Amino acid sequence: MRVPYSWLKEYCDPGVEPGVLAERLAMTGTEVERVGAVGPPSADGFIVGRVLTAEPHPDADRLSVCTVDTGDGERTIVCGAPNVAAGQTVPVALPGATMPGGQEIGEAKLRGIESAGMICAAAELELGEGPPGILVLEDDGLVPGTPLAEVLPIAESVLELEVTPNRVDCFGVYGVAREVHAISAAPLEPEPWAEDAPAEGEGEVGDFASVTVEVPDLCPRFTARVFTDVKIGPSPAWLQARLVAAGQRPINNVVDITNYAMLLTAQPLHAFDLDQVPDGALTIRAAVEGEKMTTLDDVERTFDVETVLVCDANGPSGIAGIMGGQVSEVSEATTSVLLEVATWNGTNILRTSRMLGLRSEASSRFEKQLHPELCLRAQRIASRLMVELCGAKLVPGTIDVAAEIPEPRHLTLRGERVEGLLGMRIDQADQASYLERLGFGVEISGEDLEVTVPPDRHYDVTREVDLIEEVGRVHGLDEHLPSTLPAVAGRVGGLTPEQRLRRRAEDAMRDLGFDEVVGWSFTDPGEAKRLRIDPDHPRAGGIVLSNPLSEDQSVMRTTVLGSLLDITQRNQAHGADSVALFESARVYLASPPTGRKRDPK
Repeated sequence: MRVPYSWLKEYCDPGVEPGVLAERLAMTGTEVERVGAVGPPSADGFIVGRVLTAEPHPDADRLSVCTVDTGDGERTIVCGAPNVAAGQTVPVALPGATMPGGQEIGEAKLRGIESAGMICAAAELELGEGPPGILVLEDDGLVPGTPLAEVLPIAESVLELEVTPNRVDCFGVYGVAREVHAISAAPLEPEPWAEDAPAEGEGEVGDFASVTVEVPDLCPRFTARVFTDVKIGPSPAWLQARLVAAGQRPINNVVDITNYAMLLTAQPLHAFDLDQVPDGALTIRAAVEGEKMTTLDDVERTFDVETVLVCDANGPSGIAGIMGGQVSEVSEATTSVLLEVATWNGTNILRTSRMLGLRSEASSRFEKQLHPELCLRAQRIASRLMVELCGAKLVPGTIDVAAEIPEPRHLTLRGERVEGLLGMRIDQADQASYLERLGFGVEISGEDLEVTVPPDRHYDVTREVDLIEEVGRVHGLDEHLPSTLPAVAGRVGGLTPEQRLRRRAEDAMRDLGFDEVVGWSFTDPGEAKRLRIDPDHPRAGGIVLSNPLSEDQSVMRTTVLGSLLDITQRNQAHGADSVALFESARVYLASPPTGRKRDPK
């Protein structure tokens, strides 16, 4: 998950540098792989300018000589963009500014005319591809000389998070902002989905579309809204820049809005060209064995009976929770949009994604199991942007086909249990504050707390011990947890005979010049066949993971030989001619060999 720092700060500004925040997040359970950057290394020297005149260069057909107001006076800039014109508000790199590639802008003479700066295109600032030529800013009263960083997110720091599967809330920027609020106590802005768009379209949503769900166990909720008078075009520069920094490719305003809402809320969305959906009728059903469809990536895919499809009267138009089809893709000709926001069965999405060999930003979220309550959050945010950026009119009403939505989970947090499990006392007021900052509802009941779990933590926080973990990590286990020895009776310490034998063997291998390695406990299903293990041998069948990181790491290893060979191969590929390795680790058998009670080492 890539989180642009400026976007994060819109909702919660901790007042520290990105690196400091990354360390604090890591110490409280949210791993930050790295702090990267997009765009110029520094925003210094980039300002807003206004083109006063643009005349053809006397000695070059493709160059224009521009007079640009940069706030500190007028300067001449020679520009090669075909779309430059007087009256435009544009981004300008002044002499001394450093471009993303490391090039420093200076004063230069181009075909005999001095040029003091550069009028920039979107791609040159790494703000997205943008239209051909220079980037033209929406005026909105911008004053020449205004730092460009106040208008567009340039020189953007990006936190790259390794989000654990249970923390689906942190797959959205606002969820990460809430986490920052919890660990820093910095103010949190109101939820961005609190306000909905005005419904000013004609008629009712039922006049344009209908939805039938034939598999409610695999589609707990399906919501849809209709927009008319949609104008397709490029997204504004700020939105494109935000998506690029978050790792998304801008496409058009409608598709960009769905991606923006997904990145903000963790809830994926999909937009259909309503005119390409016969009678506006969608059916969610299981696929027929061998049924086919061409997806948005221009690949024809074949489905089995466990695949869930979104279909119209002519057949499949999308793979539920994974990718849409070309048949109803939003294009430049689109004028009416049906916006789908649905909840899918996470296990089914994971299975289908693996079966098709197709992963997407949507499937990576859905497979973690999202709560049905998240649907309308994303609908509200996307609806506002559709009206603001596409000139669309929202048709009154929302199609909402829902199975039984889980009741809010209520847990009791006992004060004595907190102290007993953590080994330190945390004041009840602090416990309540930590949980409230994380979005939990809290009521005091004597020495205990009655806690209501928010929807985006519903499948994560299920027991009292989970609440204690939340309290402990926000309080700061690294800072406050005392170092104590366990209370034990009798002999303390010592190794078992098995442990002593293992250590002697490891010491002997090291003495002989072998290097010890630590390999993954996970491997791919084909390892036993590659190692020529007999199919009837206990080591031939590994334990299959229900939620693997990837297909190559979906089975628990039954021998260390595979990882030793893989590590040897990688070392030799990097020029190591002589490799002597050993590994002492556990392996995992589906059933122990005859005569053994424990898994072999």
